[in-house]
Amino acid sequence: QVRLVESGGRLVQAGGSLNLSCAVSGRTLSDGAMAWFRQAPGKGRRFVAGVNWSGATTEYSDSVKGRFAISRDVGENTLYLTMHDLRPDDTGLYYCAASTQRWIDGDYEFWGPGTLVTVSL
Repeated sequence: QVRLVESGGRLVQAGGSLNLSCAVSGRTLSDGAMAWFRQAPGKGRRFVAGVNWSGATTEYSDSVKGRFAISRDVGENTLYLTMHDLRPDDTGLYYCAASTQRWIDGDYEFWGPGTLVTVSL
């Protein structure tokens, strides 16, 4: 059974940094693409960053490019999202997602419960 558990979300001031983690069990990081999504209050869930099955390719939404970095530790079976220069519109529930497909733009079948990031002025 695949299980994803996010952690690291908290209240942070604008301009600050956060590092989110996603502990993965029931599969390895190389079994398919992994990604982070977020859902802002009152809005739909949106793609933030993804990494393909081998770790060789990453993609970012335009709104976070240059500020966020997705990474993974294969030995720890953990996915990370390092976030810098946070803005109030980065506020939301951040979800870790896993795909059985190799490429970032595939479907994501497995989801964690999310971790809340709140960015204040």
